[in-house]
Amino acid sequence: MRQPFLILETGQPVASMRRHGGFPHWIRVAAGLERDEAVVVNVEAGEALPSREGFAGTIVTGSGAMVTERADWSERSAAWLREAAHAGMPLLGICYGHQLLAHALGGEVGYNPAGRESGTVRIDLHPPAQDDPLFSGLPLAFPAHATHVQTVTRPPQGAPVLARSAQDECH
Repeated sequence: MRQPFLILETGQPVASMRRHGGFPHWIRVAAGLERDEAVVVNVEAGEALPSREGFAGTIVTGSGAMVTERADWSERSAAWLREAAHAGMPLLGICYGHQLLAHALGGEVGYNPAGRESGTVRIDLHPPAQDDPLFSGLPLAFPAHATHVQTVTRPPQGAPVLARSAQDECH
């Protein structure tokens, strides 16, 4: 049996979408993971972060929260993610999770000067994505669903930006 993935739950879908499950369920199904191949920790609800050992990697969900609010649960998660990144754990942040990872590693997050990005948008990959194990098999441009008002305004030092949209330079 392979090691499970840790899914850090940082928020809930809007009420009208909850009938389809929560973010961890959507992520697990989209990743092709069986129930026993993912461990969910609801950090937004105050659940304790586990030891990093024994996980194949960590996926951080989206949220309606804002990284710039610096909520206690978010800052605890950022510290855990910083340590996990420095220990070499594979990490994937989706929406809020992407912004939280940038914050945790010394980048800056703020309101997108172009305003809210919402709906199905075209994502364009940058050349460094061709060498990334997760993104290398994707086409250079593809549609993706997005909704956010905050963005990574400055990536962490040395972090390559893998993708952009017309309204957001750091996807």
